[in-house]
Amino acid sequence: MAGILSLVWFIGSVLVTPFLVILLCIVFLASIGKSLGVRRLYVKLLLIIFEYGRANIETAQKQAHRNEDSDDDEITAPNNNTADELKDKLIKPPNGIKKPNNGYVPNDNSVISRDDKLILLPEPLQKKDESGEITETKDEYKEYYLSSIFDYLKAGMEAIIEDQVTSRFEAEELKNWNLLIRTNRRYEFISWKLTAIWVCGFFVRYFFLFPLRVTICFFGVWWLTLCTALVGYVKEGNFKQKLNKYVSIMCFGILSNAISSVITYHNEENKPKSGICVANHTSPIDVLILMCDNCYSLIGQSHGGFLGILQRALARASPHIWFERSEVRDRHAVANKLKEHVSNPKNPPILIFPEGTCINNTSVMQFKKGSFEVGSVIYPVAIKYDPRFGDAFWNSSKYSMMQYLYMMMTSWAIVCDVWYLPPMQQEEGESAIDFANRVKSVIAKQGGLVDLVWDGQLKRTKPKKEWRERQQEEFSKRLKIE
Repeated sequence: MAGILSLVWFIGSVLVTPFLVILLCIVFLASIGKSLGVRRLYVKLLLIIFEYGRANIETAQKQAHRNEDSDDDEITAPNNNTADELKDKLIKPPNGIKKPNNGYVPNDNSVISRDDKLILLPEPLQKKDESGEITETKDEYKEYYLSSIFDYLKAGMEAIIEDQVTSRFEAEELKNWNLLIRTNRRYEFISWKLTAIWVCGFFVRYFFLFPLRVTICFFGVWWLTLCTALVGYVKEGNFKQKLNKYVSIMCFGILSNAISSVITYHNEENKPKSGICVANHTSPIDVLILMCDNCYSLIGQSHGGFLGILQRALARASPHIWFERSEVRDRHAVANKLKEHVSNPKNPPILIFPEGTCINNTSVMQFKKGSFEVGSVIYPVAIKYDPRFGDAFWNSSKYSMMQYLYMMMTSWAIVCDVWYLPPMQQEEGESAIDFANRVKSVIAKQGGLVDLVWDGQLKRTKPKKEWRERQQEEFSKRLKIE
């Protein structure tokens, strides 16, 4: 019995000791704001492995195509032109397009081509003359034919087949396999070398990285709760603000190791110091990514349970804004608290995601105008994730928070770029909606994202009745002579 216990103790110490050493190193490096660069070397190694896998897959596909062509040459057909033409149509797709395997169509290649002039937008575009004033259309109608509606019927059918909204709430499709995403192509069994790499990667992710990341996550949450609670007892003043910023960056730096994040910050001279910081929204970890480099105040609905304990601990150390459930939809209450917060220059910048929902890292959707009505300086921030190492997008209608965290912790890493953009202010005579759209276009351009006018809440709710009525009115105007 004693021998068995000693064996268990020995095995446990062998397994636990490396985890404790790594955890202590992570905490120490995060506390002094330094990094050994191990994660960046790890990412470079992954890129080499991905490139090797891509080369193997392309070689196997070329060999398969050659085998198919040789089989096609052996097919005999009747000696008449009709049979030959039929054979060509069946075997070779038109216009030299390769047949997709298993019905696979990449997301970046649209199935249909649209005429942008026929897309009815949420807010009908009004024509402006050279002076910038809105011009009214004439009330003269062109002659109407039944065929006048065909283009609009075509645009409607195209929207049903492939609209611009629902495609933004599906995982971004990768051009090359990263030994991670689930696929029906069975890439991992193309060659024995690729199979060996895939098996090794599976064991590394699930039997080393995953338990290590879970340990770091639990420790990081406990450490964040403890540190912020202690900071809350410090007397108000400049010292408390500096201490809170240091503790916040340190604790979130530890938590970022739970997803092996590799973050590159650009243009740090534009980093927010006060006011309102707005960013595009891909994932709940957007907060984690930004808090690793700066201290922000957060805004959101108050919760109970464990999350409530964490919120109260954060609120002791820094002036966050937590709303009761009854206040969330009260726009005036939200605006008043925002104005109160930004009126004090000593408060940290408040972090807001104006889209109100997570988008799949390919586009930016409509910004809510609330945060742009406060009259404060806006600090735009663009966040772009590299999907080759892990998909950061959270599809809340498909995965729970625990499932999402599980997928994050079993990914290779979370690699992203963050751009701090120059501060922007509302111009004279500019409406809050126009200001929000101007900020949105700047973020989309910097992050290489598609700038869309649609409201992201359309994934949960039907279009408003007013929208349908506006589109009917706009359709009638387009039949007038301009």
